[in-house]
Amino acid sequence: MKLSEQHPADKTVSAKSFFKMEEGNATAIQILKNEKFKEHITKVPALLMCVSGKIVFENEQSLKEPLSAGEYILIAPHVKHWMQAEEDSQLVLLR
Repeated sequence: MKLSEQHPADKTVSAKSFFKMEEGNATAIQILKNEKFKEHITKVPALLMCVSGKIVFENEQSLKEPLSAGEYILIAPHVKHWMQAEEDSQLVLLR
């Protein structure tokens, strides 16, 4: 299976849970080039891993971190954050 197959072909930004565990889940995220995953907040700590492509992760605490394939970032709870894709990108969010 491919992460990209989790998303409709016509959606430029998409998030879909694809694996649920007792204490968390994994979400496949697709952001196409020059698109933005809008601002949001998580209530629990999370890990965002870039599987392919390149994004810039930002938060309200002035953090601005580029992520490429194989790189990840820990996301603090209760902090507004967003992402912008510099290339078509596939990500996995664990929380």
